[in-house]
Amino acid sequence: MPASLAGNSPSNSLAKRVFTIPTSSAFQRWVSVINFWIFVSCLSLAGETVEPYATAYHSWFTFVEYTAVLFFTIDYLGNIYYAPNRVKYFFSFWGLVDLISILPTYLQVMNLSSLQGTKVLRVLRVVRVLRVLKMARIALQNISSMVQRSNPILTNLKIYFIALFSVVMISSTLMYYVEGGLYSPESMAHGQEKHDAHLLLNPLPANALPEALKYMPTDPISDNPIPEDKRFFTSIPAAMWWCMVTLTTTGYGDMFPVTFGGRVIASITMLLGLVLFGILLNIVGKTIMVLLFGEHLTADEVTVAKREVILKLMVDRKWIDPSRVHELERMSEDELISRLKNL
Repeated sequence: MPASLAGNSPSNSLAKRVFTIPTSSAFQRWVSVINFWIFVSCLSLAGETVEPYATAYHSWFTFVEYTAVLFFTIDYLGNIYYAPNRVKYFFSFWGLVDLISILPTYLQVMNLSSLQGTKVLRVLRVVRVLRVLKMARIALQNISSMVQRSNPILTNLKIYFIALFSVVMISSTLMYYVEGGLYSPESMAHGQEKHDAHLLLNPLPANALPEALKYMPTDPISDNPIPEDKRFFTSIPAAMWWCMVTLTTTGYGDMFPVTFGGRVIASITMLLGLVLFGILLNIVGKTIMVLLFGEHLTADEVTVAKREVILKLMVDRKWIDPSRVHELERMSEDELISRLKNL
């Protein structure tokens, strides 16, 4: 279809509002749909690791995954089509996140022979959790409109819980697959087969303990064995309990990683917990000052914050030249409105 005709098409106009105008109602509805499927797909990913539900409801988990990927694909293609610079968007961080959120599912659907290995499929499942970053991306892109439509404190809380959910989901999934994957049912069955084959070639002595017949998973880096009483991360929901305890920095001690990879993830999670705790204290402090002492954000403070965010978004979308930002910041509100009408 010619560009002139496509531009006049009602459907094209609606699609353009969805992907290019954050203040439009169509854009906000599409954001709500994408956020819903991100949340549902993450819960589905966690549920797939819990038996017997994973087997009993396999068809439902598959349906959720394919439906979510359909919406993510439409969102990805729309973002590419309406991007000012498609190549730059494709290779940008958020462009790669959008691609990664759908690519693993398509690779598994294609059923490539090179993807049949357990390790490759495990990596693909881990990558799927990065789609939760799309939710954080949407929140960051629309922070100005969120502030305009609601209380800044409520907006900060929304962004905080999005960040908390993202950290919990990613950290728990990584811990499950990096450490819990060493003693998952598939890994234990595969390891037992190799162990049995080894025993056929190298029989145990007559006085060997019965435990020697069982496969013992080990840390691939330190080569330390992982005994049964230290195999905590048997599912993503189980890892979520560990993650919440770790993020609060209290540490119950009932679950802890024993492998090198698991401890690296735990260390990063602890640092992120400190960051999230600091953000929460700031939000709670502002809320207490408003509720108990009657303080509030002045109109000037809110206006300046909005203006900075709006100008940054305009620069990012290449609507204005970065050299004009300082000039626009010094203008009054009436002068700014008048000047923006002429851009």
